Amino acid sequence: MIEPTITPPAGGERIIWKDGKLSVPDRPILPFIEGDGTGRDIWRASVRVFDAAVQKAYGGARKIAWLEVFAGEKAFEQFGTWLPDSTVKGFRDYLVGIKGPLTTPIGGGIRSLNVALRKLLDLYVCLRPVRYFADVPSPVLHPEKVDMVIFRENTEDIYTGIEFEDGTPDARRFLDLLREDFPAEFAKIRFPATAGVGIKPISREGTERLVRAAIRYALDNRRRSVTFMHKGNIMKYTEGAFRNWGYSLAEREFGEQVYTWSQWERTKSAHGESAASAEQQSAEAAGRLLVKDAIADIIFQQTITRADEFDVIACPNLNGDFLSDALAAQVGGIGIAPGGNINYTTGHAVFEATHGTAPKYADLDKVNPGSVILSGEMMLRYMGWNEAADLILRGVEGAIAAKTVTYDFARLMKGAREVKCSAFGDAVIASMDRKPEAAAKKPATPKKPVRKPEAKKKGKKK
Repeated sequence: MIEPTITPPAGGERIIWKDGKLSVPDRPILPFIEGDGTGRDIWRASVRVFDAAVQKAYGGARKIAWLEVFAGEKAFEQFGTWLPDSTVKGFRDYLVGIKGPLTTPIGGGIRSLNVALRKLLDLYVCLRPVRYFADVPSPVLHPEKVDMVIFRENTEDIYTGIEFEDGTPDARRFLDLLREDFPAEFAKIRFPATAGVGIKPISREGTERLVRAAIRYALDNRRRSVTFMHKGNIMKYTEGAFRNWGYSLAEREFGEQVYTWSQWERTKSAHGESAASAEQQSAEAAGRLLVKDAIADIIFQQTITRADEFDVIACPNLNGDFLSDALAAQVGGIGIAPGGNINYTTGHAVFEATHGTAPKYADLDKVNPGSVILSGEMMLRYMGWNEAADLILRGVEGAIAAKTVTYDFARLMKGAREVKCSAFGDAVIASMDRKPEAAAKKPATPKKPVRKPEAKKKGKKK
């Protein structure tokens, strides 16, 4: 194994974390991983979009100093390791970076390079905004109602990887421990002789820092509500605790800025439902953020049938993984779904493609680069470079509105002109020069008033 040497680009400066905020120089060093498979094509298109947006927004006064670091197949082929220490150090030292899709090694070792990076840098929030771009093909009737931001906990839950394969000595030891010390729990295992076992840790600390970030985001961005997605009716001491800890944190740390369904329930118990409903209406009229919850299986139905009732959604790791991809399907698929992994305590952030490597399309200049392009928009906005981020959104909207799209959209859009991955990047750059009023997004359907707590109780019981 050879450890790659990382040489900072001349003239670039580090982003630093000071007084709880990023301090971004005019020529920040940003590490990047181009990605495996189609990642190579996507990165070439995307980096041109980023550089063009920064140039157009700031006229040369600001510029990104790109620093390539390595992971995945490219790292393994060149250096004999899937995730070099220098790559982790690069993201740690320079705080903010971006990556393309990575191959998960087959057999032993690292379960997932993406998960490994999140854990090593303690990137406890997976941030997934989901919004609709006009004219994007969608399987639902009103995709324009989808405008949500998912805060997925990124370090706990079953993604900790604590598992015991059936029939192994470790599995037998663990099951023996259960049988001897927790016989009632052991009795719940239907077929212990052939059972694989996993452990699902969800902590108060992990929950609170996620919920804190979600509520702060909602308040800073003038969102209307935060919903805790959970399966607490079954997993009472993990996902049920997630819900309870979330409500407690909201009331303790945000006080008069929020109104929670937990408060609604207490008022209902003390003074009746009419008093509770009046209290909630008064709080919302005063501009307080509504904090509510929904059972995980029901939320999949409700985000389709009444998407305009959801805004920011905070959820445990597995739930967030499922929901973010399901919501992306309503607005064009994961091919244009952006994502970011963030530690709001240290400032570290790695933005990334949310899709896989699609190796059969590698080096064909074919696939949609939208996921990385929009992840870069998130990255620039996180850095405070909002003018450049706005240009990227304008460019993507313009290219799609002109129906100049890659094959995945072209096959579903009437009158579309199918272009290569690189040409879509060109179209995005060209569309940045449109006048802002011509680039404006179609007005979104106004959010409906949020239903009262009794609505969350509807649906099948499990």
